[in-house]
This record gives sequence, C-alpha cells and structure tokens, in this order.
Amino acid sequence: MSIAPPVGGLSAYLAKLVSSRPFLELREIARRFARKLPEPLHKAAKKMDEYARGMAMGGTLFEELGFYYVGPIDGHNLDHLIPILENVRDSDHGPVLIHAVTMKGKGYAPAEAAADKYHGVQKFDVITGEQAKAPPGPPQYQNVFGETLAKLADTDPLIVAITAAMPSGTGVDKFAKAHPTRSFDVGIAEQHAVTFAAGLAAQGMRPFCAIYSTFLQRAYDQVVHDVAIQNLPVRFAIDRAGLVGADGSTHAGSFDVTYLATLPNMVVMAAADEAELVHMTYTAAEYDAGPIAFRYPRGNGTGVALPEVPVKLEIGKGRVVRSGKTVAIFSLGTRLAEALKAADTLEARGLSTSVIDLRFAKPLDEELIRKTLANHEVCVTVEEGSVGGLGAHVLTLASDEGLIDAGLKLRTLRLPDVFQDQDKPELQYDAAGLNAPQIVDCVLKALRHNSAGVEEAGARA
Repeated sequence: MSIAPPVGGLSAYLAKLVSSRPFLELREIARRFARKLPEPLHKAAKKMDEYARGMAMGGTLFEELGFYYVGPIDGHNLDHLIPILENVRDSDHGPVLIHAVTMKGKGYAPAEAAADKYHGVQKFDVITGEQAKAPPGPPQYQNVFGETLAKLADTDPLIVAITAAMPSGTGVDKFAKAHPTRSFDVGIAEQHAVTFAAGLAAQGMRPFCAIYSTFLQRAYDQVVHDVAIQNLPVRFAIDRAGLVGADGSTHAGSFDVTYLATLPNMVVMAAADEAELVHMTYTAAEYDAGPIAFRYPRGNGTGVALPEVPVKLEIGKGRVVRSGKTVAIFSLGTRLAEALKAADTLEARGLSTSVIDLRFAKPLDEELIRKTLANHEVCVTVEEGSVGGLGAHVLTLASDEGLIDAGLKLRTLRLPDVFQDQDKPELQYDAAGLNAPQIVDCVLKALRHNSAGVEEAGARA
C-alpha cells in the first residue's frame, strides 16, 4: 500500500512480468489442458497457476538477488505466519526473504474501503468511520505553496515541481493539476529527487524540490555534493518544518535550519505566515544565483490576507515588525505570533520591546542584528528548530564582534535536545518552551526580574 499511486521500476517490472505474452500464452495452454482433467485435478491446476504467478512476481526476482524466497503467504493468518517465522529463524539458508501479503486497515471496514486506508485521519466515529470535518479556517500552508507555484508556472515555463511520494502532503498535487507535464513524483527516493533537480537546474530549468524536512535528511549527501558544491539553483520547499503534532517525532522538522545553514552557497528562509510563504515562493522562483530553501509548517495558516501580487524579498534582509528600546525578540518562522504576544506582555510590565522577523537564517541580516544588539539591553532569538540554527549563528556574530564582551544579554530559545512525542502542536511548543509565556520568562530572567515582575537589584526597566 502506498499513500500516493505507486511509481517506479519495481512495480512496473512485476506488472509487466505477469502480463507478458509468453507468460499469458503458456498460462492459456495450461488452462485449456486443465479443463480436460477431472474436477480435483482441474482445481489443483488452478492453484498451481496462482502459485506460479506468485512465484514469478517474487521468487524469481529476489532469488536472482541472492535471497532464499519464501511466500507469498497470508500475513494476517498467524497460524501460517508464526511457524514460517520459526522455521526461518532456525534455518541456515543465509539471507531469507519472507513475502507476507497484508492489507492496510484489515478488519476495520471503513479503513478497508478508504482510498488511503486511514493512513492519516482526523478524529472519527468508531462505529461509522465518519471523520470529523475540519472547521473552516485559513488555508493549509502546503496548499498555499502549491497554488502559488502553479500560478507562477503559468507565466514561467522553466518552473517544474518534484516530490518524493508526497504530492498531496506537499501541495505538489495542486501544481500537477495545472501543469501535469512539469510535475514529477519520483517515489520514495529523496536522494534521486535532489539529484534530478540538480540536473534540471544545470540545464537552465527552475526546479522546486518539495520534500518534508525530516525526509530531506535522507538526501543530505546529494544536497551537499550535487547542489551546494556546484552552486546550482535548486529550490527546496521544506514542508512540515518545526513540530508536527500527531505525526510525532519521526516527522518533526527539527534540524533543517541547522543542516542547511551550515552549507556554503545556501540561502535559508522561514515563512512567518501564509502571506510570507507566497512572497518566499516567488523569491525562490526568481533566485538563480544558487540553491535556496524556504521552510513552512504543517497545518493551517494564521488567517492573514494572501497577497494578490507576490513581492520579491531582498536576500538576507529581515523586517522590523514592532519597534522598542529595552528588549528585542528576533523571530524566525511562525513563532512570530507568539513573539508579538510576548511583546504585549512585556510592554504591560513597562518593558519597551522590539519584534523582528529575520526571515533569513542564512545569510543573516547582519546590519539589522548589529544595530539591534547595540541598542537593546536584552535580545532573545526564537526559532522552531534544534540547537545550531538561528540562535547559534546570531551568537557567533555577536561573539566574533565582541558584543558579548561588552555585557550584552543575548539568549536563544529553540527546540529542546529531545525527540518530542505526539501532542497538539500548541502543547508541544509549550513543552518546548517556545510560547509567549516562556519568552517573557526568558526576558525577565535576563533582566533579573522575578515572576511577579518585581525589579531586583541591578535590573533596569
């Protein structure tokens, strides 16, 4: 079972094998002969045909690869499966491949009948299988990306989209409906997706490689050697950035800023909301000087109006969302809303607060950062990523220029050094310490205020 329609050579090979003319002609001869046999032998011949096709689809191929092939067997029949597993465990045949046929969702009729076999579901009624409908609200980030890219491709024939078995999850399905000949699903082969994109970029195309943050990790070698070293203009649309709620630790986009911003030639952006995602998609399309990546989270946007005409962002330039004098909060990505809430709380305590959406983790807006660090008593970076990301780069800049030696209070807030379990995203970020109350606490501790907001010795409001 695959989430999207299966693609690739193996599926095609097996289908071709059992539908080939020699196989079908031989099968027809056997069927004609079997019809003339007594009923018990006729049934036995029919069984032989089924087993022959099963062996052709599995045994021949895998035994040529050096496996001792066992199967196919019913993976749901434990009376058959367990003895086979025990036999194989006790055998000395070398590598063994057990071909167990199972069905995703088996035993639950609504799942069996669903196209995706309930691979990923909302809350649902166990009796009827009916899933709860999501309440109306802002569009999902993945759809904003897919629809924006499709519109850009209407006037730019060089734009193509590539995904690795996740067309609907990344929004590439929206692009594919509008431009089917320029959309490529390479299957679960992220390494190939990146190298394929590099080849297209080398020939003057504008490829967008749309891959979940956690799955792009599989292709890191290709990102380095096939893209970054050659400085090819591959556009990386990094979906599921940050924490991902019910998808859990396996799908969390915790590391992409860290592993991409360390690479020479790479530009790394993070969208604060769906409007910023539109601008960043357009900016990436227009950027031909080298590789560029932009990240965005799972789920719905914030509800801001989408721009009718996208704006090309200046590379490496952030924006001041709110101006203050005492505290500065540097935000990267969708923590911007929480940074603004924190600023409201700090202002109520008499602490004038600036909020800056840096937009770029690489290159940093060094001029804006220097100016902000020099004119605020406390500066805090907030990001939806692991250690080594934005905060580390800002700290390095401050250290290299001696700003920390001058008494600057600089703090970094980021994801903790753990793999977080599934939960509602807002609760995950609360546990990670990246919501407004934790940002406020970080600032107050740096200023040596207590939790009640009473100024202690040496602090300045």
